[in-house]
Amino acid sequence: MIAPEDITGLVLAGGRGSRMGGVDKGLQLHQGMPLALHALLRLAPQVGQAMINANRNLSAYESMGVPVWPDGIADYAGPLAGWLAGLEHCETPWLATVPCDTPGFPADLVARLAAAADAAGAEIAMASAPEGGAQRTQPVFCLLQSSLVESLVGFLNAGERKIDRWTARHHCVTVPFDDAQAFFNANTLAELQSLQGRPG
Repeated sequence: MIAPEDITGLVLAGGRGSRMGGVDKGLQLHQGMPLALHALLRLAPQVGQAMINANRNLSAYESMGVPVWPDGIADYAGPLAGWLAGLEHCETPWLATVPCDTPGFPADLVARLAAAADAAGAEIAMASAPEGGAQRTQPVFCLLQSSLVESLVGFLNAGERKIDRWTARHHCVTVPFDDAQAFFNANTLAELQSLQGRPG
């Protein structure tokens, strides 16, 4: 089994927040607390150590009490750039990633991803959840081997940015979750408002 102490957790808060009008999404309040802090507090008990990927307002993120690492690639290159920042500073065999805008993700997320990766001998495990009558992959809820850092560097240096094109190069397993609401994320201010009435 992959033990929690062999996993570093990473909260992804490095996006532009363009669908929220360009605000720093991770610092938007949900039930009186920044979204990124909700995610961090939910992730931390599931892993051995934790960190945040952010590209602005770094001192605000640092006040959450864990290391904060910006993208090493300019111009908000997307989730893979956040993954790379995490992998480059990961001191454990595995890295678990979650986005900052989904405060109610499952409390057993990492354990289930780890169990599936271990059982399949996979390099990457990703969650999936019901959406539109089918299971849809939730790629930013991911567990990946830290040894994949060189592969990701090469992929990004080639100008590639799409998660599925990179994960297709590796042994990847998908882990189905039943609760679609657990993966509800706030991409817009309206969705953030909708989130306020949800447990989280």
